[in-house]
Amino acid sequence: MLERLELPATLGTEGWAELFGSASSSLDHLELRDSYAVDIEDERYRWWLEHRTELPREVHPWWDLTAATVGRGVRMRRARIVSVPVSDYIAFEHACTWQNVEVGESVRWLDRAHATDLLLPGNDFWLIDRRRVLYNLFDGRGRPIGKQLVDDPEIGKVTAAIFEAVWERATDHAEFRIVR
Repeated sequence: MLERLELPATLGTEGWAELFGSASSSLDHLELRDSYAVDIEDERYRWWLEHRTELPREVHPWWDLTAATVGRGVRMRRARIVSVPVSDYIAFEHACTWQNVEVGESVRWLDRAHATDLLLPGNDFWLIDRRRVLYNLFDGRGRPIGKQLVDDPEIGKVTAAIFEAVWERATDHAEFRIVR
């Protein structure tokens, strides 16, 4: 059985700062779901459903943390595998991703139809320095229910290969067009 540290569903600002601070060279994030139901996004998502336009600039510790992490030389990449036509939630994510990019995170999108032959994990993850993996666990409605931290170089190596395969096929955020 894989040894893993079980963590709470949400890490909070301090938990994310500790995780990001532990990275010395890279943080890669893979998202696999077509919708999420994260409490801190509820208000923004409702606003977007009403306006259906790019979200205005936000002040949030996440952006500061990302900018500081990239600023100390850590490469941050996020890949999203999405069904096309996209869900409302994915269109919402696309509308607010400009801020991820502005603070230094690279983001790419991959149509799920182009991921058929890739061997993908069952859960979203953060890959820290290509060695440790933080898996995000969600219930069927997309609400976070826990996290699993795996510190195993072999799992890290396999996970890094998975991420690279997705990254190579994915389209840069600036070029990815939403199909609804």
